[in-house]
Formats: sequence, structure tokens, C-alpha cells
Amino acid sequence: MSDRTRLSRLREKARTDRASLDALLDSTLVGHFGLVDDDGRPVVVPTAIVRDGDRVLLHGSTGSRWMRRLADGAPTCLTVTALDGYVVARSAFESSLHYRSAVLFGSCTRLPDTEVEVALDRVTERMLPGRTAEVRRPQRKELEATLVLALPIAEWSLKVSDGWPDDGPDDVAGPAWAGVVPLAHVARGPIAAPDLRAGIACPPSVTGLTSSG
Repeated sequence: MSDRTRLSRLREKARTDRASLDALLDSTLVGHFGLVDDDGRPVVVPTAIVRDGDRVLLHGSTGSRWMRRLADGAPTCLTVTALDGYVVARSAFESSLHYRSAVLFGSCTRLPDTEVEVALDRVTERMLPGRTAEVRRPQRKELEATLVLALPIAEWSLKVSDGWPDDGPDDVAGPAWAGVVPLAHVARGPIAAPDLRAGIACPPSVTGLTSSG
């Protein structure tokens, strides 16, 4: 643990076990990378992320200025948040949210060309399990147009809020309701593209999203 990963407030919400961090990363598809651009201005960019062992993979266009800056080793921080519920207290002051939030610090490295296709398969399979077997392989020009970067999971902090409302005795004795309202992300029924050819059935990788949602 470093000074920048040590919580200064609400330290009781800190989690230091790697399994809890992995669970958050494995259940979240979007992260936000913060960095300073070439002009010295801060920028935060949302992008798809996938944990691959002890690293987080991200990909983007070779024409992306912020991707190129990360590929050059610019210091960055990745933030990931999952919203798990409402904490409904007896007062507005004590009402809050259930959440899991992590910050990872470090620098990204560019994957060599020999690893790009395998890494992109990993990204696809994380988002749509089984999809790589249903579609054509990436073309050379597509691979050449894509940057794949990896951020090591080395320096990080994790905060988890999962408790009950922290109402005082006077509010507990009052008439207001208190409790927790859990939240869940659910995949709805797939909608076919307008130009989909007749007779093409919805594949298992897509139907699997709705059956598990």
C-alpha cells in the first residue's frame, strides 16, 4: 500500500484482498483512464476494459491521441465503479449508495503484434462468450488499425460500501422507512439490425446474455 492508495476518509470501507478487486474488474465492462494530454491538460476517457490475469487490457484506434500517449508510457490512473444499490436512510443526510470503487495507478505498455489477435479474442469473449467462433477472423488491416494496451494490476485501492443506513437513535425512533434497494444490470431481448438477412437466427453468444441476465 502506498500513500496514494491509502484511504484518508471512511477507512472502514477499504478492501485490501485481491479477490475483491478481481471480482469488481470481472463484473465491469467500462473503466475511466485519467491522464495529462500533450497540452498539459487533464483528460478522463471512458473505454471498455477486460482483466487478463494480473493486467487490464484496453484497445482503441491507432489514430487515437490518448491511446498513443498511453502507449508511450504516460502515467495514468484507471477508475472502475459498480453501483450496487440505494441506501435509504431515515434522513437525507445519511442516505447513500452501495458501491464498489477501485483506482489503479501505473503506466500502460503496448502489446506486441504477435499478441494482439489473442488479446482481442479475450476482449470479445469477455463481452460475448462464444462470439469468436461465430464471426470471421480479424483482417490484417483491422489488426494494424488497433492498439492493444495493458495496465499492470500492481498499485491500487478498493473501497466497498455495503452497509445498512447509519441513522442516529432519534431518527431510528421516528416514522420514516429505512433499508436498502439492490440494483442489478439486466440484458433485455436482442433487437436485430434492420439490414439483417432473413433466416439468420440469433446466435448463442447473444441469447446467452439474456438467459443469464
